[in-house]
Amino acid sequence: MAPLFSHAAPQSITPPPTPRARHRLAPRPPSAAAFLRRIFPARPPPAKADLLRLIADQDRGLETQSDPSRLADIVGCIDALAAVSPGADTVSDAEKLSGTWRLLWTTEQEQLFIVRNAPFFRTAAGDVLQVIDVPGGALNNVITFPPSGAFVVNGDIEVQPPQRVNFRQVFLFTRALLRGNNWEVPFPPFGKGWFDTVYLDDDIRVAKDIRGDYLVVERAPYSWNG
Repeated sequence: MAPLFSHAAPQSITPPPTPRARHRLAPRPPSAAAFLRRIFPARPPPAKADLLRLIADQDRGLETQSDPSRLADIVGCIDALAAVSPGADTVSDAEKLSGTWRLLWTTEQEQLFIVRNAPFFRTAAGDVLQVIDVPGGALNNVITFPPSGAFVVNGDIEVQPPQRVNFRQVFLFTRALLRGNNWEVPFPPFGKGWFDTVYLDDDIRVAKDIRGDYLVVERAPYSWNG
């Protein structure tokens, strides 16, 4: 008689493989420096406030022409700003150059000559602007004569080299014209060279050019489109 139970060894049962979980890479947390900058925004250097105070009553530089002591103080503040200017990503800083900048103060003789002598032409100089378009490679210097007049110098601009801490802007003026409401008079273009942006933040920009002239501009509350 056959046995009621088989004494054969039971077959082993292999459990199905456990599916492996898919792991997503967690985003890299911000660096400690970036985190601290987000919580505690950088304070502007003291030299910035000193500079703005020193140029506030200088009529865009006209008064400084006869005050060498004030000029020395202003240049000292500019040098101090250049010394503490952050050597951050100069490519992004170059992009920050784009926009409409309004003159606060300068030592550039040509601009100051026009501003000073505008009343002889029965007008007065309004905003003096520098309009920069880095992606488009365009630089426009504009002296406005409200309500509708302007002296406009068009030029090309290129940032060189892209990884320089105090990046340099090389320019070549290609056209100049004086225009009114329904008229314009062309002038031969003049000027080429470079200027260094020695300080740049969200509010102001400070530059020194090939001739040693200085320029302090603020970001205008409007855009000039020509």
